[in-house]
Amino acid sequence: MRYETVIGLEIHAELATKSKIYCSCSTEFGAAPNTHTCPICTGMPGTLPVLNKKVVDYAVMAGLAMNCSITEYGKQDRKNYFYPDLPKSYQTSQFDQPVCQNGYLEIASENGPKKIGITRIHIEEDAGKLIHDDLRGYTLVDYNRCGVPLIEIVTEPDLRSAKEAKCFLETVKSILEYLEISDCKMQEGSLRCDVNISVRPAGQQQLGVRTEMKNINSFSAAVRAIESESERQIDLLEAGKTVIRATRRWDDVKNQSFDMRSKEQAHDYRYFPEPDLVPIVIDRQWVSRIKNSLPELPDSRKKKYLSKYGLSDADAAQLVSSKKISDYFEDTVGNGASPKLAANWLIGEIPKLLRKKGTEEIPFCAEYLAKTIQMTEKGSLSSSAAKAVIEEMFDRPRDPENIAKEKGLLQINDEAAVMAFVEKVIEENPQAVKEIKSGKDKAVGFIVGQVMRYSKGRANPQLINKLLKDILAEK
Repeated sequence: MRYETVIGLEIHAELATKSKIYCSCSTEFGAAPNTHTCPICTGMPGTLPVLNKKVVDYAVMAGLAMNCSITEYGKQDRKNYFYPDLPKSYQTSQFDQPVCQNGYLEIASENGPKKIGITRIHIEEDAGKLIHDDLRGYTLVDYNRCGVPLIEIVTEPDLRSAKEAKCFLETVKSILEYLEISDCKMQEGSLRCDVNISVRPAGQQQLGVRTEMKNINSFSAAVRAIESESERQIDLLEAGKTVIRATRRWDDVKNQSFDMRSKEQAHDYRYFPEPDLVPIVIDRQWVSRIKNSLPELPDSRKKKYLSKYGLSDADAAQLVSSKKISDYFEDTVGNGASPKLAANWLIGEIPKLLRKKGTEEIPFCAEYLAKTIQMTEKGSLSSSAAKAVIEEMFDRPRDPENIAKEKGLLQINDEAAVMAFVEKVIEENPQAVKEIKSGKDKAVGFIVGQVMRYSKGRANPQLINKLLKDILAEK
């Protein structure tokens, strides 16, 4: 605790527009290399870019959702630097007049709610992708990603731990998904982040020398990178050495970082206004229209789940962290399911099955989950039978009642049928009956278990207990 870690994030999110930021080329992921290109996005001389209005719409949506002020009169700038995967050797970005400024998001820190300042959100174009072939000793470049629109979300240095940084990243991802302006698929590069880290003696106000960590492609990698770099800087200070301001590359396989370039010799980006693009003028009517179209966001849904449905804070937070799961929960409840039981399924058993089946999509409709839940509440299905029905619906989605009938899973609630099982078990286990009468509760569980075995798990356990109690009272 002698040192404090100070963290700022630069989050890059690809926007879910159908075409690129300055041309009509497709943004679809996974196409053959260099097939989604044209003279504009490959920077051919004499071409003129035209800004995609949807990019500005999406940036404003993000800014409003993150409590930013919207810049009414802005511009775009050329960021001059050697980009081996941007053929025009500069990036069209924004320098001093970003679309969004001075925002914040609230996260749940270890010490309670905490506001994390957002310096700016600006628009820019993405670069291409280098493909290194170490075996053959060459590098190829795929320009398909050139010109795919990005927003960059830059935070204040308000984060103090890897855990807080992870929480902030998850909050941003959740908001972008709810807005439906980015698919946030980190495995495809749609959401990436750079991490600025410094350490300082506890209580010191002056910031320490920071380093920038590149190549962070998952939340867990961000946690490991922050913890590793923080430890490295503390070790240097403890040894009486100096932390050198530098850009470092994080290698998640080796779990360590490497120097890329020293900031003492850092590039001067030499920003200047992009002469080929007109200013961005965002009037109040434009902002108001977007504001009125914003969907319900995670924080608002969480409050509803706490107040209206009586869920725990942890369960509500877990549900709203994924828009897909939260939407599915809402549909399940809308089809008549108990909110608490629906939450239990969508937090517990269903995520296990998603991992087991290797999919991100629940293959059956919310109406079927609601019906399964209602069948358990009515006593038609036991909890174990309901699990079997749900798993079957992952393989062959269809009406859960039909599955239960096909598989012989419907619970036996007929008193006469269950009585026959109970009497048979009592007759075969006189010693267990003596133990029950002498006050040994374990013997009750044994008798119930035997009845369940004879009934192949279909007898209603509550009915078994009632009948057992009635029979023993008579003996």
